[in-house]
Amino acid sequence: MRRDDLIDVPARPGQTLVLGGAGFIGRHAVQALLAQGHAPVIGSRHPGRIDHRLPAAARGCPRRKARFEALLTADAWIPLLAEIRVVVNCVGILRQRGRETYQRVHHQAPAALAEACRRSGVRLVHVSALGLDLPARSGFLRSKCDGEAALKASGATGCIVRPSLLDAPHGGYGARWIRRVARWPVHVLPADATGRIAALDVQDLGEALARLAHPITDEAGMAEFELGGLEALSLRDYLARLRRLHSPRPARVLLIPGWLARLGSHACDLVHATPFSFGHWELLRRDNCPRINHLPALLGRAPRPVGADAPGDVRSPRLQPDPA
Repeated sequence: MRRDDLIDVPARPGQTLVLGGAGFIGRHAVQALLAQGHAPVIGSRHPGRIDHRLPAAARGCPRRKARFEALLTADAWIPLLAEIRVVVNCVGILRQRGRETYQRVHHQAPAALAEACRRSGVRLVHVSALGLDLPARSGFLRSKCDGEAALKASGATGCIVRPSLLDAPHGGYGARWIRRVARWPVHVLPADATGRIAALDVQDLGEALARLAHPITDEAGMAEFELGGLEALSLRDYLARLRRLHSPRPARVLLIPGWLARLGSHACDLVHATPFSFGHWELLRRDNCPRINHLPALLGRAPRPVGADAPGDVRSPRLQPDPA
């Protein structure tokens, strides 16, 4: 028997299932749920191989195997929702791989999950992204738009959460790459990356998700929450802010034409090199800031500033995408 088959630890009634619970966002949601006194169940592609990615307090949590590319009907989801009161969906992919396509992972599986939640009376908290309200050409962004539309039409109860760019001193493939690039003495930036970024700390997002999973009142339908930090910075200023964590000397900035950055994004998509993609190139050309920032109200305090580097961050040791 494989370790991934050893997942039949019974859940207690009323628990919270965190899908992608070993990933960058999910493990912070799990930690926040534990801190708030809730009992999480961790959903993962590889539930028997994730101990090293979890905070110590979460390693005894029940686990369930969830492969989104295979969970495309409500009937397929129903067994995973046994004894579950709330589902927090933190699953997402940067690039397609085999049967893990954008449409399956970001649209079809969440749509089927929403229908299963509606049938079972389970609350659904779905993590999406900012910047989906404008026309998009990348399959990455279109699939997220399709997923949101399906959830809104599903009749399920819960909310859609749209965070801005996430920051953390450790963990998260994209966050670690940005921090690494910020240390370089030369920052090569697309000339058309004119959008502003309201980056937020991933720990704040985890805490907000835990609060949204168990609200004081539970209204029907899918509410929408946009979350971001308190400062809206250009990509240039954001990298400069992170660089100051390591060096007082500013980096030299080299601007490259937008068409060249776009070609580079397609090349990165082809060879799976760096987190930079065509979808991210599109996002950099528009603001990535919440229209109404719900984060301070959810936290009951001001969000952590970019580069706070709080010691409680949940680490991920390798510079590779998180296998949620």
